[in-house]
Amino acid sequence: MKNNILFYITIITVFSLNIYSQKARVAAADKKYDNYAFVDAIKTYERVAEKGYKSADMFQKLGNAYYFNGKLEKAAQWYGELFAMTTEVEPAYYYRYAQSLRSIGENDKADQIMEKFDQMSGNDSRGELFAKNENYMDAIKANSGRYKVENAGINSPYSDYGTTMYSNKMVFASARDTGSLGHRKHTWTGQSFTKLYVSDVGEELSLGTPAKFDKSINSKFNESTPVFTKDGKTIYFTRNNYLDGKKGKDGNDNTLVKIYKAILENDKWVNITELPFDSDNYSTAHPVLSPDEKTMYFVSDMPGTIGLSDLFKVQINEDGTFGTPINLGRSINTEGRETFPFVNADNEIYFASDGHPGLGGLDIFVSKIKTDGTFGKVQNVGMDANSPKDDFGYWIDTKSRRGFFSSNRDGGQGYDDIYKFLETKKLLCEQELSGKVTDSITFEILVGAKISLFDKRFNPMGTVNTDDKGIYTFTVECGKTYNVRAEKEDYTTKEESVTIADENGKTNFDIALEKAKCKVTVGDDLGKCFGIKMIYFDFDKSNIRQEAAIDLEKILDVLNQYPKMKLDIRSHTDSRGSNKYNESLSDRRAQSTIGWLMKNGVDKSRLTAKGYGENQLINKCADGVECTEEEHQLNRRSEFIIMEL
Repeated sequence: MKNNILFYITIITVFSLNIYSQKARVAAADKKYDNYAFVDAIKTYERVAEKGYKSADMFQKLGNAYYFNGKLEKAAQWYGELFAMTTEVEPAYYYRYAQSLRSIGENDKADQIMEKFDQMSGNDSRGELFAKNENYMDAIKANSGRYKVENAGINSPYSDYGTTMYSNKMVFASARDTGSLGHRKHTWTGQSFTKLYVSDVGEELSLGTPAKFDKSINSKFNESTPVFTKDGKTIYFTRNNYLDGKKGKDGNDNTLVKIYKAILENDKWVNITELPFDSDNYSTAHPVLSPDEKTMYFVSDMPGTIGLSDLFKVQINEDGTFGTPINLGRSINTEGRETFPFVNADNEIYFASDGHPGLGGLDIFVSKIKTDGTFGKVQNVGMDANSPKDDFGYWIDTKSRRGFFSSNRDGGQGYDDIYKFLETKKLLCEQELSGKVTDSITFEILVGAKISLFDKRFNPMGTVNTDDKGIYTFTVECGKTYNVRAEKEDYTTKEESVTIADENGKTNFDIALEKAKCKVTVGDDLGKCFGIKMIYFDFDKSNIRQEAAIDLEKILDVLNQYPKMKLDIRSHTDSRGSNKYNESLSDRRAQSTIGWLMKNGVDKSRLTAKGYGENQLINKCADGVECTEEEHQLNRRSEFIIMEL
């Protein structure tokens, strides 16, 4: 709509990084257990590391343990050991290391680490160049063919535009008021000033005969684009600067437009007032409300506007007062015109713009309002809804996917016409990210675990707790990478990244948490506390390798904590090779394991050992059975069975 100022609201939020800390449970050192041993794996890792053993996995676990408990000085120490050993780690470790360094005042080094994190997490100049040179028409064509559009059936030869819903009626602006001898015309258009009209709404948004809206709202100047609160008791609408018979003007003697408010009392609209951020010197127009009605979005050319008109937002306080308007920023606003905002129940913001790449004139665009108040990618909704002329005033019901928009496209009945549509396919690609959180050993579901979602740069996206089935759920964007953090009392916090597919659907992402303190009793495998699946030896040999010594140090540490504990060390092979050879080799390896422990101070009376060869396979992979390498690996295992406590 070429001669109407259109505005849109932006949410600007300042990124703040929250370091999550958990309150650690500390067991009394002198507490005795008759039937169980409680193994603090992290303390064991630390004692092993202090002996000089190095392992990237161990340093990661130590750094994470302190980072997620808010002990950033210690986290910096162990992440430092990790990075001294290798930089081939996931981007998340660069981020955590930088945050830990800042906590101890090493800001220059933290900046260097963050620069690398930015590079690894997607701040790629090649991507930026690609975006700048992208053929936008291809994107528009890809978004097209999603609408069935038809004339709304209530248009006149004059301007009809700007729809909203109220009490099962559709309210819109129209210049069709030509009946009285004294009717006024707008000097810009040669048409009558627009008034608000209302039509009953039937099935599939069929519309009844229009009638004038309440005369207390319609004045002798322009009214347009109303929005109603859900209870139907408050209306916000656009009108020329005219109230109580007085017309306001700016310094150039122009009458601009303002947003007004009225209250419904005894079926009459009363107490018409302008909003506190209105001014005689700039325009405000086209108000809409967020789904929770705590935020108003509108259009203005007030000071601070980037282009000809921008979208703004303003907080509506509980007492009905307003906050300070905030420009939605350059992710939404351009040097051109942004106008006619609409926010639906899914927190998608639609608006018209001639600054974003389009088909000509004003095009309709959409962006997702994220939970942190920032915006997703701005997308042209495609042909059918858009044309080479002005297309604006979009409204949609999220359940039926039916709605209205306005356009002055060729083939219409008047200057601007209202069209109704059925959206047959959603534009914004979303997925349901969900999963089950369980105990890594017992597979017990963990109810009430805290699950936090972050984008790939660790901006917080939301937090939920697992339900009575251990399930968490988030709505996420297709093609994005997210970080999922799981926290539960008595468990070690875990954070993993997940990349969402590029199509609508569901992504399942289960999380298994390890006990912060492993509870073991007679008959249990102590190695499971530390994830020890096998003590590794050189091929066809039984001498202890360096990486095997690290795992044995963990077993040694527990034996030193529990001097009455006795272990039976069992070594197993897969079925490849002869049975006699496998039994002999596994027995030598079991005896080598005992020898290492005895050499490091464990009394022989506390240890027994036996090699079982291939005699205790845990799957189908016997002689002659075709199996994968992964299946054979399950049978090649070392066990440390607790015989006494």
